[in-house]
Amino acid sequence: MTISPPRLPHLRGTHPHWEGFVVHLPSPRAIARHAWLPLLEGTVGPAVLFYVVLVLAGFRGALVAALAWAYLAAGRRLLRRERVPGILLLSLALVTQRSVVAFVTGSPFLYFIQPTAGTFIVALLFLGSVVIRRPLAERLARDFCPLDPDLLSRTFVRQFFLRISLLWCAVLVTNAGFVLYLLLASSLHAFVIERTLASAVLTVGGIVLSVLWFLRAMRTAGVPVRWGDAPTSPTSPC
Repeated sequence: MTISPPRLPHLRGTHPHWEGFVVHLPSPRAIARHAWLPLLEGTVGPAVLFYVVLVLAGFRGALVAALAWAYLAAGRRLLRRERVPGILLLSLALVTQRSVVAFVTGSPFLYFIQPTAGTFIVALLFLGSVVIRRPLAERLARDFCPLDPDLLSRTFVRQFFLRISLLWCAVLVTNAGFVLYLLLASSLHAFVIERTLASAVLTVGGIVLSVLWFLRAMRTAGVPVRWGDAPTSPTSPC
């Protein structure tokens, strides 16, 4: 997402809150093109592999397969000479730790409760950021995409990020709570499928709602949003 000076002069003055910005968002096709591999690598692939090996070789075999998948994903980046993000290295360390504990104890509960607890903690971080008026959603948006400081200073943008942070707190709490319920109430085989589907539905729903909310906030403020490639400008593209 990029912010650049408008290329449509006739839009100036058409709204009392017009501030001279145009927000450029990637096209839905571009988003899908860039999202499918991380989705396959980080969510769909591990879940399918875990379930298949669980059925064929049991819980400990599924643990080994899931851990091998995580290291192969990191190895693929190294072979392609891509930068391995620090968050990926941290994830590898955490999944290794929880896999070893679960393998030694043979406890699916200990394996799945750790990421569930982590989800609760992230939800609390979103909530705390709202309390101190430094919304985590804004920080994450700025990490992924350079946003114009003038636009970020607008009151309506600040309010938007505060509300979106609350939204994601609610999404994550709901996700973690439902997964915990499934972990306690379902069989292991059913849990693997139900957990994946529930988390996917809640996450996608949260993303869609966030985008619609953003579009509404921009429209209300009179800031045009354009989908597709941004026009050439000095502003750094997303």
